[in-house]
Amino acid sequence: MPLSFTERRKILKKANYLELHPVRLHNEEIDNDSLVTVLIPKFKNPFLVKYLVPKMKSPDIKLKLDELGSAAWILMDGKRNVAAVASLLTEKFGEKIQPVNERLTKFLTGLYEQRLITFQEINK
Repeated sequence: MPLSFTERRKILKKANYLELHPVRLHNEEIDNDSLVTVLIPKFKNPFLVKYLVPKMKSPDIKLKLDELGSAAWILMDGKRNVAAVASLLTEKFGEKIQPVNERLTKFLTGLYEQRLITFQEINK
């Protein structure tokens, strides 16, 4: 049974954000320039998926990420914590991404609020 909002919030309030392990919840497409497009299903209801999706042009909503967001998305595999992702992004982009911890935590918070990612610590 999934955790309630208050239970998830309690876990996240106690945790250090840099020690959390982000996990992607949706599939993605990667183009030639290494830019990621996140594929978010339009419908979750089995009836709608069965009858409406085959008639639609695309069954997914496409969210295109920029260069920095794409690099962060690719690094979020559930094995690396946020601090490791931040250090890898710093190695790749240098001064372009500074201040990396603030930018990355804000980006991940937005993805979490939109239910595009979750954290391993919540799923335990």
